[in-house]
Amino acid sequence: MRRVIAAAGGVAILLTAGLHATAAEAAKGAKTYKNCTALNKVYPHGVGKPGAHDHTTSSYKVTNFKRSKTLYRANKSMDRDGDKIACEKR
Repeated sequence: MRRVIAAAGGVAILLTAGLHATAAEAAKGAKTYKNCTALNKVYPHGVGKPGAHDHTTSSYKVTNFKRSKTLYRANKSMDRDGDKIACEKR
């Protein structure tokens, strides 16, 4: 993780590169979806923690899901197989 200190109006600001949550998610908290159908309308391949891997036994694994720690935490109850990806869809 890279850190950069910037001065703005005489105030030092610490910026951290490599954050996985968007500014909107961090500012208001991540949205909790009612079910996987609602979540998949916004994130078609699901939402997972950074570094998560699909645990499917088939040859096709989901790799293009949205990576966000805060969004995953808000919708963790929809991770039925416990692979740290909620509502993954092939």
